[in-house]
Amino acid sequence: MAQAKPVLVPDVSQRNIEIAYSFTGAELLLFGAILYPGGRVPTERDADIVVVVRGPAHPILVREKQKIAGIWVNAARVRYLTAPSYYAIASSKPIDQLLDERSRAIYEIGLDSLQLSPTNTDSGGNDTRFARGLVDLRLRSRLYSQAPGAVEITDGVLYRARLAIPARVPVGRFTAETFLIRKGRVLAAAVREIDIRKSGFERFVARAAERHSFTYGLAAVALSIVLGWAAGWVARRV
Repeated sequence: MAQAKPVLVPDVSQRNIEIAYSFTGAELLLFGAILYPGGRVPTERDADIVVVVRGPAHPILVREKQKIAGIWVNAARVRYLTAPSYYAIASSKPIDQLLDERSRAIYEIGLDSLQLSPTNTDSGGNDTRFARGLVDLRLRSRLYSQAPGAVEITDGVLYRARLAIPARVPVGRFTAETFLIRKGRVLAAAVREIDIRKSGFERFVARAAERHSFTYGLAAVALSIVLGWAAGWVARRV
């Protein structure tokens, strides 16, 4: 252990997840093994595992509503450049028992350690409050989650964890990161990629909107007009 570091061999139960009209969510199994130098497992099995599944990062504008003269209006706001669209973390122990605050920030391990990169702020210096509000909103929509104690380690070598993929998960390329932690240090890390994409008619509509946005917009307006006219005609007949 003093001369060489262990190696992680991770994998996921699904490398590709397709979203159809009947998609109600999925369960992702993350598993793998810890390979120690010389194939010998240390007698002191005090290593811990943390797995993080992260979705594509997108900019987002967070607004705060205030009631002024009896009317709710948008007041302060903060724009974040790199907010992950999905973030789920599972660990063998609570994160604050495994790493100090600095190490968590370096590896972005934990919801409190996300590097959101605020810019163009108009929040009166309350960026932390807005960041907590964003995390809380995505926790309630199940796009963010944390599960301390959800990683099971067997014989100090094999590990596994299960994370829920909600029905409202965004599409794109996800990463599944695994960290091996011992005595407050990250000894090893490994990454696997996961593709989440739409399938069937939903995929056709999404591609049309992305590749032919002008034509898609005209078709949507025309369809709305036709459906509105048809509904009015049926109402007059009835």
